[in-house]
Amino acid sequence: MSLNKLKDADLKNKKVILRVDFNVPLKDGKVTDNTRIVKALPTIKYILEQEGTSLIIMTHLGRPKGEKKPEFSLAPVAKEFEKLIGRKVIMAKDVLGSEVEKQVKDLKEGEILLLENVRYYNEETKNDEKFAKKLASYATFYVNDAFGTAHRAHASTEGVSHFLPSSAGLLIEKEVKFMEPLLTNPERPFVAIIGGSKVSSKIGVLESLLNTCDTIVIGGGMAYTFEKVLGKEIGNSLFESDYVETAKSFLDKAKTKNVEVIIPLDHVCAKEFSSEATAIYDPEANIPANLIGMDIGPKTIKKIVEVVKKAKSIVWNGPMGVFEFDEFSKGTEAVARAVSECDGTTVVGGGDSVAAVNKFNLADKIDHVSTGGGASLEFLEGKVLPGIKALEK
Repeated sequence: MSLNKLKDADLKNKKVILRVDFNVPLKDGKVTDNTRIVKALPTIKYILEQEGTSLIIMTHLGRPKGEKKPEFSLAPVAKEFEKLIGRKVIMAKDVLGSEVEKQVKDLKEGEILLLENVRYYNEETKNDEKFAKKLASYATFYVNDAFGTAHRAHASTEGVSHFLPSSAGLLIEKEVKFMEPLLTNPERPFVAIIGGSKVSSKIGVLESLLNTCDTIVIGGGMAYTFEKVLGKEIGNSLFESDYVETAKSFLDKAKTKNVEVIIPLDHVCAKEFSSEATAIYDPEANIPANLIGMDIGPKTIKKIVEVVKKAKSIVWNGPMGVFEFDEFSKGTEAVARAVSECDGTTVVGGGDSVAAVNKFNLADKIDHVSTGGGASLEFLEGKVLPGIKALEK
């Protein structure tokens, strides 16, 4: 994949329109996690360092579904962004209209204009051509650095590229640099650790990884469906009966392709799904009828750590258990620590995995922590991401 790169572009005296992913969590009108803003700063700073440039930024926040709802306004995001960038950010009250057009026209060298939530307009998610053309008319160059929405063909992520010279931002470049080799030519042994609650949401990436992986570790709630296929008792654990045949087919393919699949060997269980529940260790692969599997046990952890130590490439997407509850976070923490200590190339993607490495303060020990949950999954499935396709040479 050959992208148009930001540092190859001539930005001198350009008015740049930049798509970022500032879809950050808010509470009581304040940003509670500014990671996505921080990740976009290198691209923003680079653009503003170029002679004569000014910058218009667009992003979405939440799902206002084409309505101008105050709770989805970017005003609190603008305040946090201004603090992080250390310079004034002009906040537009809308995306379209004469007032916005005047603000765009009056924008001077080195100034930043943040447009209001692009999803205030249904035309954004419909990738409406007129809407995209209007956004493009604000600038003379387009940069997309929103990897988290690159799997969506929206006006601000794909449509604008048809009307302006375009390039990828530094963050998208980094995402592709780390993700692409895992699909094409990973250093071996290549280990994938896939967790999360449902087989249905991860089967696509599991099937794709069979083509490149040496070992696939399956954890989290979805592991119990695979255990059922292998004839194990799973008690009251999460189970997708509709995906039994799919899981069986996957295990058969793995055997044919000589890919090792690691399924939990022991479990940490509870009588109820609750943060107050008492952890009950079950050393067996079978879970008693009255218990729910909540985490992987020490035998499984030991097996995963052994495999991770030898790996030259690792991708991790999805927790090993209900890590939000401290009693059931030990499996996810142990895997996070093993991945952080691995000498090979380590990539972590997916909201919960990212939350886990942040919770255990290990993010700075991972080679690449992806900003895109759905986008990183689709990338690993080998799907074409419209927002990235639009930036190819």
